[in-house]
Amino acid sequence: MARRPELLCGAAIVLGCALLVALKVTCRVLLPKVQVLKEDEAREEIQRNHSSCRAKDVTMPAKLPVNFFSTRSPVIDLFRGQLDYADHLRQDSEIVLYFFYAPWCGQSIAAREEIEHVASRLSDQVLFVAVNCWWNQGKCRKQKHFFYFPVIHLYHRSFGPIEYKGPMSAVYIEKFVRRVMTPLLYISSRSKLLDFLSNYEPGVLGYFEFNASPQPPGYLTFFMSALHSLKKDYLGTIRFGVITDKRVAEEISLVHSGSVYLHRHVNTSLFFPNDIMNYTAENICKWALENREMLIRWLRPHGGKSLLLNNELKKGPALLIFIPYNPLAEIHPPLDEITKVALEYHNCNKSQVAEPDLQHLGDTDSPAFDSSVPDAHTKLSETFSITKYPCCNTVVLPQWHSISRTHNVCELCINQTLGVKPNTVHVPHCNFLEIEAALDSFYLQEHTFFQVISNTIECSNFLSFYSPFSYYTACCRTVNRHFLSFIGSEKTIFQIPKVEFSSHGKKDNTQHSIPHIEDRNCFIPDLHISGTNITGLSCRTNKTLNLYLLDSNLFWIYAERLGASRSTHLKEFAAIVDLKEEVHYVLDQNQSLVGSTLENFIKNFSILYSPLKRHLVDDPSVHFHEQRVITEVTTSTFHDTVFLSEKNVLLLYYAQWCGFCASLNHIFIQLARLLPPDNFTVARIDLTRNDLPWEFMTDRLPTILFFPHQRKEQSVKFPEDVSINLPNLLKFILHHSSLSSEPCTKECLHKETVLQQGHISHLEREIQKLRSEITALHQAQDQLEAQLSEARREEHRLQQQKNTLEKQHKTLQLHSEQLQATYDQKNQELLEMAEKLQELADASENLLKENTLLRILVASREGKLQSKDEIKEPLQSEQALSEDDISVSTATAMPEEKMVDNTDTIETEHSSGNRTE
Repeated sequence: MARRPELLCGAAIVLGCALLVALKVTCRVLLPKVQVLKEDEAREEIQRNHSSCRAKDVTMPAKLPVNFFSTRSPVIDLFRGQLDYADHLRQDSEIVLYFFYAPWCGQSIAAREEIEHVASRLSDQVLFVAVNCWWNQGKCRKQKHFFYFPVIHLYHRSFGPIEYKGPMSAVYIEKFVRRVMTPLLYISSRSKLLDFLSNYEPGVLGYFEFNASPQPPGYLTFFMSALHSLKKDYLGTIRFGVITDKRVAEEISLVHSGSVYLHRHVNTSLFFPNDIMNYTAENICKWALENREMLIRWLRPHGGKSLLLNNELKKGPALLIFIPYNPLAEIHPPLDEITKVALEYHNCNKSQVAEPDLQHLGDTDSPAFDSSVPDAHTKLSETFSITKYPCCNTVVLPQWHSISRTHNVCELCINQTLGVKPNTVHVPHCNFLEIEAALDSFYLQEHTFFQVISNTIECSNFLSFYSPFSYYTACCRTVNRHFLSFIGSEKTIFQIPKVEFSSHGKKDNTQHSIPHIEDRNCFIPDLHISGTNITGLSCRTNKTLNLYLLDSNLFWIYAERLGASRSTHLKEFAAIVDLKEEVHYVLDQNQSLVGSTLENFIKNFSILYSPLKRHLVDDPSVHFHEQRVITEVTTSTFHDTVFLSEKNVLLLYYAQWCGFCASLNHIFIQLARLLPPDNFTVARIDLTRNDLPWEFMTDRLPTILFFPHQRKEQSVKFPEDVSINLPNLLKFILHHSSLSSEPCTKECLHKETVLQQGHISHLEREIQKLRSEITALHQAQDQLEAQLSEARREEHRLQQQKNTLEKQHKTLQLHSEQLQATYDQKNQELLEMAEKLQELADASENLLKENTLLRILVASREGKLQSKDEIKEPLQSEQALSEDDISVSTATAMPEEKMVDNTDTIETEHSSGNRTE
């Protein structure tokens, strides 16, 4: 019996549904575990990505630049760094100023207003262009490599760039721009020539005849040399002028057109050597810079780290003068006064060229080079010989000297027959070595004096051992011992009555008396010489000063550091700084800064025994508190705190940068609490902010000095090889404070005993306080130990919890691995089941196809059977036919039936075979 295809197809469908239900249930069971594992993996991946993001540099694109200058500003703002467009603008302008800036730079922002102010005044003559050189996509950033901002470049037609490195102030920038606009001054009269030569700055003059041609030969070269000078020296210390009149040029010996003249006040003026150097702009500029004469130099520190001041101060003593200066002003009276002093100070040869310059400073209408009137002052000073004003010193004879039996005081004078001419400077024309040589000769030549009565004065002359052109004079007399006891006092020295000495072997001449060395006024001739009292002083002393000017409007902070008052309204100040001697002197600010004041300041510095007092820097920021344990000492309070105090003073020298000094603070605080405040003072001083007299300075920090009471001059230094601690400091103080310079009486011993008992009682009280503090410290120590033990127990508990958590972590990690293995196994099974389901689906599709074929065959069979029935009916009606025909038809039907049965059998077997497969 054949299988029915409908049943086979239904069984396949039911089996497929059962497999799908089983797969769904399995996925629901495994899904939570798989989801947990996936979440852990995702969390770890996020952490890895987060850590990798931290390691990378996160950058963001730069913001688009915006206008740095306002749109209404006369400055063209190329805020995108369009350098090519800036070069295009320069081609159409004669003078161009480039302002290269960075938008974030504070100095660029501060200079923006100054540039706008200058542009508002000169925009009709100069093109102002601002370029952003920080925008990374601009050409300026790619082509220019500036190390600082802002940068100012100027162009004069095709010449440039001329970089400006001066102060970022509107007046200074405008002055420099005007110098670039007109690098040459045109001189057409003798008065303009005198104005040009009387200036303190070096001047270069060129003579060109403009009558023959509008541009004489060499004029353009000379013009370019002035621009080269501004390019190499942004301060513009060399001025260039052009003489257009032949008669004016002849005044300074310029005859040929194209001649160049370098004017110098002190040294000989020079002409450009055309036969040695080529007449080019670079050579003229180089020649002028190498041979210029700098009487006064402007200093303009840029405010950053530089060695400008250090390099200048290393050259020697420097006179720093601070005055308010406006570069655009036409007249500067204070500067004219300083220039006059500088010219006189450096005028060593009394040159005739410098004289009319100085004369013009007082009278601008005076004729140039009027040398017809002789200088009476110069001739008058030449008439004085140094023999009339010798250098003398008072000598107190020792007892072993043979002359001391009749004379005990001598005036030893140095007389020179040859030498430099004297002047009105308050200085003896001798030095320490000459005095020493005179003393040696005097002690060796005792026979030059006669033994006369003691109430007379006797003088003798003897030649020097070193020079045949000088001799010494010794005049001796006797004074009482009371007078000798005060001869070292400054007051009695100046109050010594004038004694007229007579030279031995000659007639007494009371007209030419020998003055005392301390009475310096006696060495100055009573002459009325105005304006020339320091003439050539720089060449007659070893303490030559370099003169520098600073604008107090910009650099007043330097004046305050040197000692200028911060509350002054008039910012004028002068100070002499001697870096080699490590001293500086300050001109009294109560005096006006005029020529005579500067002259006296320079003269007092130049003399051998200078009366100037070293200025001590004081720290005004120290605030004194009465409740302080340690007293803070400054320069102004040093004398009162240390010397005028009736206490023993222990002074600590320290500095803010000294780390070891800071570590001693607690020791000195304890020491100050131990010592009785009525008898001891513990103080300290910051040496970096306060200066002291040289005898109290130190080159090592920390340093400890002890000033005992009533014996402050016997100060003692704490030994360097002893450790600085509280016991050693107490031993040091008690040891040196108990010393006495005189034997102590019973009353003194009683006072000392009472004092010591007071010290002992004070120390006992302090010891009791220390003991109570120690007890409190012990209690605190016990509390800390209890807290530490509790902390250890807590630490132990936390360690156990940590171990438990680590074990749980390991268990969870193992469980996670097992779940991962189960997940992999179930995933593999699901893949296999999916393959089987795919096979069942394919078999079901084949069964459906076979079922369709079977239906078709059944339909065809039914059709055949119907046709067979239809054929049988006519055959029955014709049964009368012959049997032969019936037999034949029967025989024919049988085989056909068999064939159909065979066909059905074959199809049934075929379908059964497919099911088996």
